[in-house]
Amino acid sequence: MAHGLGIIGNCSYSALLDRGSVEWLCWPRPDSSFVFGPLLDRERGGVNVVEGLGADDVSQEYVENTNVLKTTFRGPSGSFELLDFAPRFALYDRHFKPLMLVRILRRLDGEPRVRLRCRPVYDYGATETRSWHGSNHIQYTDLPAPVRLTTNVPLAYVEEERPFLVERDHHIVLTWGEPLETGLEETAERFLERTIDYWRRWVKGTRTPRDYQREVIRSALVLKLHQYEDTGALLAATTTSLPEHPGSGRTWDYRYCWLRDAYFTLNALERLGSNDEMERFLVYLRNLAEERAGELQPVYTISGSASAPEWEVPHLAGYRGEQPVRVGNQAFEHVQNDVYGEMILAVSRLFLDARFAGDIAPRTALGLVGKLLEQIERRLEEPDAGPWELRGTRKLHGFSLLAHWAGAQRAVEVAHALDDAALAARANALMEQAGRILDERFWDEEVGALTQAAGEKHLDAVMLLAVQLGFLEAGDPRAERHVHTIQRTLRINGDLLKRYSAPDDFGRPVAAFTVCSFWLTEALALLGRSEEGRGLFDHLLTLHNGLGLYSEDILPETKEQSGNFPQTYSHVGLINAAFRLSRRWE
Repeated sequence: MAHGLGIIGNCSYSALLDRGSVEWLCWPRPDSSFVFGPLLDRERGGVNVVEGLGADDVSQEYVENTNVLKTTFRGPSGSFELLDFAPRFALYDRHFKPLMLVRILRRLDGEPRVRLRCRPVYDYGATETRSWHGSNHIQYTDLPAPVRLTTNVPLAYVEEERPFLVERDHHIVLTWGEPLETGLEETAERFLERTIDYWRRWVKGTRTPRDYQREVIRSALVLKLHQYEDTGALLAATTTSLPEHPGSGRTWDYRYCWLRDAYFTLNALERLGSNDEMERFLVYLRNLAEERAGELQPVYTISGSASAPEWEVPHLAGYRGEQPVRVGNQAFEHVQNDVYGEMILAVSRLFLDARFAGDIAPRTALGLVGKLLEQIERRLEEPDAGPWELRGTRKLHGFSLLAHWAGAQRAVEVAHALDDAALAARANALMEQAGRILDERFWDEEVGALTQAAGEKHLDAVMLLAVQLGFLEAGDPRAERHVHTIQRTLRINGDLLKRYSAPDDFGRPVAAFTVCSFWLTEALALLGRSEEGRGLFDHLLTLHNGLGLYSEDILPETKEQSGNFPQTYSHVGLINAAFRLSRRWE
């Protein structure tokens, strides 16, 4: 699954491509209907493909340090390359990031022949479009906004899907809403040059560890594409309904922003030195926290809306026939109490980082932290759906208590920094109470680990974060036992980890959850077992999809990518682990 898929985008939208085919593209927003979605249905998903006739050797790679994808087609009659990108560059003191897909064909040698097919759809494949052509473009109708294909390929060849000879460069520009009104060839080439320059300058502006540089750069580029720049929100993934593993029914819509991931995503942005992206995300998070007086839910839309009702799309076949296809996510309705501690950890950067001095008045900062602490106090021992959003059960989850502890600990630091002794005392008492519950109700001496839920013996890989968050420190003899027990109990087919051992609403998890293995490498390093951590990390770096990209899961038997793709959290885990494991520059 996801093998060969490459992602392009410009922080307004992203698209997934595979050997000339646009497999996934949603317009006008990443959480809108797809315009091209053959990934979920070959018949009803529309088509936008450049086919090299007779090409028996097709390869893909990124133009180095960019989000421009190059596909090379070779065959007996000749070869050509295809460059795909979404324009992004500075223009008039802002970033130009139009809803535009640019495709450039270049002949390399011989006389290659190509077929171009373009049939957009909408309403998740329920609406087929009609078309008419002008002097140099094809206009598609029956969509919420005009979609136009402007090209120097003969329009009759496109409309009739007739093969043609690539005797010179051909340019294909597809737009949503605002059409291309300038010269086609000159504009496409100029946009390509400026987009390549933008991404390379952006990469130069990031920090990288001494080791694992190429992997971190590619993950940073993926992370950047998943930030919806208009609001600063970060999407969990580009897609919906790619199954966690075949036959599982675990087909979710991940085109939203999960608060669970926020703190660790901010850590990755901080390590990368991506300060603009970090600030945009922090402002988005602060808006959520202040708008709702500190009361939060697990997930929000990219505009900050608290609602995305889940529904099924019965007319779509699904990825490789996997059902159901879902739009929206029931997690919007869940109780997930770890979000309060995670929000304190996240937004505290606005109060503790001197770079943001003056952005928020101390009284406002203290009020916000106080509201979040109040939520933790009210919900300290309230059963919830847990970090993995169990649909049929509510339990007192260990990770919620761990987040309460970590959030309260950070609130103590904020209170001291802003000279509020009363808030510091309140937060400190809450931290001690949460820590006591973890010790008394979650540490199982017989098992040798902090368990998933109070009074149960099941384990959860998310509790590895007790080491990263500092609840179990390297000098604590329980830390070594805890990590070793989770590693031994949850590993499948080597050192890949599944999320948890307990059955859930859909049975027992089968796939390895990618980020869990990255958490393990960090935990091993923190316990002084860096060589073991590096060995596991080196192995994980061999399991990408061929372009350095990772989905949500890895199938243990085949090591095939599975689940929604690319998964932001997987790449965040890679970035954080790489910085933890790398040799220092000094």
